[in-house]
This record gives sequence, C-alpha cells and structure tokens, in this order.
Amino acid sequence: MNDSSRRTFLRGAGLLGAGAAVSALPALGAPAASATFGHHGPDAEDGRFTLAVLPDTQYLFDADRGDPAPLDATLRYVTGGDENIVFLAHLGDLTENGQPGEFDQISRSFQHLDRRRFPYSTLAGNHDIKSSTDDQRGRTPYLDAFGPRRQRGSRTFRGASPDGYNSHHVFRAGGREWLLLALDWRPSAGGLEWARSVLARNPRLPAILTIHELVWADEAGQAQFSEFGQKVWDELIAGNDQIFLTLNGHFWPPGRAVKRNNAGNDVHLHITNYQDRYYGGSAMIRLYRFDLPRNVIDVRTFSPWLADQAPRLNELQRREIDRTGPADYFSLEVDFESRFADFAPVPVPPARPADRQLIRGTVAYWRFEGRDGAPVDGVRDLSGRGNDLVRVTLPGSAPEALRFSGEFSGRQPSRSSLRFDGGKKPARGGYLRTADSAPMNAETFARGYTVEAFVKLPADFKDGKHSWAAIFGRQGSGGKAGKTGDDPGEPSATLSLSDGAAFQWAVFPVNQNGISTCWSHELALREWIHVAAVNDGRRTTLYVDGCPVLRNPKTPAAGIANPGGSWLIGAYAYDSIVEQAFHGWLGDVRVVGRALDPREFMLG
Repeated sequence: MNDSSRRTFLRGAGLLGAGAAVSALPALGAPAASATFGHHGPDAEDGRFTLAVLPDTQYLFDADRGDPAPLDATLRYVTGGDENIVFLAHLGDLTENGQPGEFDQISRSFQHLDRRRFPYSTLAGNHDIKSSTDDQRGRTPYLDAFGPRRQRGSRTFRGASPDGYNSHHVFRAGGREWLLLALDWRPSAGGLEWARSVLARNPRLPAILTIHELVWADEAGQAQFSEFGQKVWDELIAGNDQIFLTLNGHFWPPGRAVKRNNAGNDVHLHITNYQDRYYGGSAMIRLYRFDLPRNVIDVRTFSPWLADQAPRLNELQRREIDRTGPADYFSLEVDFESRFADFAPVPVPPARPADRQLIRGTVAYWRFEGRDGAPVDGVRDLSGRGNDLVRVTLPGSAPEALRFSGEFSGRQPSRSSLRFDGGKKPARGGYLRTADSAPMNAETFARGYTVEAFVKLPADFKDGKHSWAAIFGRQGSGGKAGKTGDDPGEPSATLSLSDGAAFQWAVFPVNQNGISTCWSHELALREWIHVAAVNDGRRTTLYVDGCPVLRNPKTPAAGIANPGGSWLIGAYAYDSIVEQAFHGWLGDVRVVGRALDPREFMLG
C-alpha cells in the first residue's frame, strides 16, 4: 500500500492529528503556605529530588536593622516535605558585618534545621569575615557559630580543612551519593589542595562546588569568571571532571554559563543573589529539582516568606514572590549517565536467564544474541515451541542490512540486539519470518495475547524513507483472511511506526470486519523503548515503557484473523508483499497467549 492511500485511510478513521505538539518548560506548581507542611524525611532513593540553594542573607542580619522572619519561613519550607528537598547549601554572606550578635541571630534561625537533623552547608562570604584574608585567618565569629563543631550531628558532614573554613558533605539522593564542596570566600593554596584531595578520596562521586565568588553576570544574565574565579577554575574545577555544577553568590544580577573542562565535558556555572531585591532578597531560595529519569534539572527561584503572605501583599511585594526571568527559572538538560561515565560509569547488569522469561502462556521468545556486526541467518525460538525465525534479504540488499548488534536496553533480559538497515522505494533491507512449519502460524489468539519488544529508532528515522516500517506483524492481509472492511490489503496484524515515529498496533480481529487500532505518542529517537500490545479477548491496550497510552480510538477486538502464512519480525507487508524492512534496533521479542499485567512485562 502506498503512503497516500494509508494516510487516506487513517485520516478517514480520525487517526491522524493536525500537527506536531509543541514542547515547553514543565510547569512548576505554586508553593503552598509553609504552615500547612507536615514533617517527614526526604526520599533518598527517588530519582526526583531537590537541592535547595540559599544566597546572601546579609541584609536580614545587619546589626539592629535585621529581620529573621523571611529566613525562618524559608527554612520551614525546606523541611516541610513537599519538595523532596535532600540538602540545603548557603552560599555565604550570612551576615552584613560578621559581628557576634548577628551570628547569634542567624544561628537561632538555623537551629530549626539542627533540631531536625536536616543536612545543610554554609561557607563564609566577604561580609562574614575580614575580606582581605584567606582561610588562614584564624578564629572568627563565623567559625564560632558555623564551624565544624556545629556539624557534629549531621549525617552528611564528612570533614573540614584544618582551618575549619572549607568543608565537604556527602548526601544520598536519586539512589546514589553526591559530593558537595563548600569553600571559603578566599580559599588559600592549601585550601584548594584540600579540595582536590577530597575529590581524590571520592573519585566516583558527582560533585557540586559551592563558593561565595566565582562568576559574575551582565544584565543579560551571561556569566563570566571574576579574576579570583578564573584562578579557582584553573586550579580546581577544570582538571576535576567530577565537578559538573558550581553555585556562587556575592555578585548580582543572577546569571549562568556553561564551560568545557579539560575532559571536554560541560560544567554549569551559576550565580544566584537577590540582596539587591525587595527586603534584602526576602530570603529567596533557588530550587534545583533534579529529575534523573528525564535527564533534566528544573530550576525555580521564589520567596516562601512572601508566598505565605500572598493574599495580603501589595503590588511591589507580589512581584517578588517568584523570579521568572531566564536566569532564575529554567531547565538544564543533563544526560547524567553520559556526563558521569568517565568517573562513575553505570554498571551493566548481567543478562537475565532466558528460562525466567518463559512465563505461563509463552508462545515464542526470541533473543538476538550473536557477535556484534555479524550478519544474521536465523534466530531460534527459546520457548521450545518451534517458532524459529529464518532470514529474508530483499533484492539488492547486502548481508549487513540485518546484523547482530552489541547495543541493548539495560532493562531487557538479553545483552544484544538486531540492527535493521531497511527502507522503501525500492524496498530494501533484511527481515525475519517464522518458518513455514512454525506452530505460531496457525494462531488466532482468540482468548487474548501480549506482544512485547524493545525498540530503538536512529536519528534519521524521520527522513521520509521509513514511515510505516513495522517491527512485528503477519505477512497475510485482512483480505486473505476474509475481511472486507477498511483497507483489506492491510496486514491482518502489524505493529508499525508512523512517519512521526508513533507506534500503531493495527489488527483485523476474529470477531469484526474492520481494523482495530491502538496508537502511542510520538517517540523519542536514539532511546530504547519497551512496547507491549495487550489484548484480553475483548479490548486491546498499548503500553509504552510499561505505561498505558491514551490514543486507543477503536480498540474492541478478539484475537487476530489468520490469513495463513508467516509472522514477520522487522518488515511491513501490504497485500502480503513486503514493502520495506525496519530501520533501527530491535531487542528481545516475546509473544504470550494471554493478557499480561504490566508487572509481568520483560522490563524486569
């Protein structure tokens, strides 16, 4: 079937949208009043967690003109539990003049965290100590109030430099450990050496550097190194690939930049400071919402103190609740696995035994195990039911058009895949089909079925040469099975991919004359995806990565009409003629003669 006739059928059935969806920054909910928060500890295993960052609070603790209320509201918010905040980092300039009385006042505010053993770090800014000194300055009111002794009850504190002004913490979040360095306003040569030694003792931990001065930003929010910041980059950050994010205050306005380190990897450099804003910044807090499954850090900046008072605020105050400019409200895309691969590679789990995948009702189970790059001749059915696969090469195609690959999804049972290099107009590539004697060829699955596979699409899948490529289906058409509804030339069953890279499971059921369909959303390219079509004998549901999809416009169906002939892996056949082979990677494929619960999928 040509593309135009297929599109005509789909549009007539109401299955083609008018256009592509527009992606946007994920919406971040407004803060609730802190008085409503209950107390519970953060979830250290959740892949979504938040690092809270608190910049210069100095004007709130300025001799007799200070006001701890904004900071108290912020610290209550941090421990409230709604954000899964795992750690709080203060960026220095806790006070305006570094006087004992100022430190007494802010120390009382931080007791809220101490009483709850909530992990946090502080560091000295130039207003907390004599700014002309480095970390060898000796005893100060800052050190008396926030030195290492204060952290003795902390579960994340791992030590300080001998002078006490530089410290490091290790906190657990997202199921792994993270290192945070809190460095002095002016770390000395010895202080920088101490920081390098901490990194050397923790060589597999991703590291976040907090320091009072590093970068400053212009009015457009573009950050660049200060003179001292360049020294810290040259002597500490550039040569230590573990440091992927730096946070500093001191300057305003806020801004950010990305710089490549000596290993060629990105380091995100951020300045955040709001002391120039209303009420000394109103204890604004920067939330770094790590989302490991999405490979994103969503960043938001707001004042819990002002948010609590929202109904009573005037226009000036309302403007300061949230900072929504590009330097304060944004998302960072970070491929965490790739970024940390050189020092903390994700261990590859071993393959799961094939016999564990042979659950009740298994009709066929194919694993594609062979030497990377080797052509494929055939694949044995590991279920023991004799549904072995044989290779078919389309005319004019080389053996390399279908070969074994060392790529695989970490969630699939085996540790290899097939690489299909097919296309159309003319039809080209290689595919697999069940042998003529395969028992599966006679199946109608009238009581239900599950078809599942692991799929990865290459970057060029949407180039127009691969639309409606199929990963699984029957060679015979609906017409050959006696169906006359819709387009009888369509396969009696096919799991295909649209030109927009969306799955379509389309079947002629045993109990109806037309096609029953399920659709997925458009899929990401260059990522492994698990797909499953599940029919319980009455209705079909399509699952992507274990999640049911919405676009099931016409799903009532019982079984799959049998036109006779083979099942195909990696080919689409119209009117029983293969029009193209698949283009991409295909991991384990399993067919089960009943509806599976998603917990039974091969996702492991």
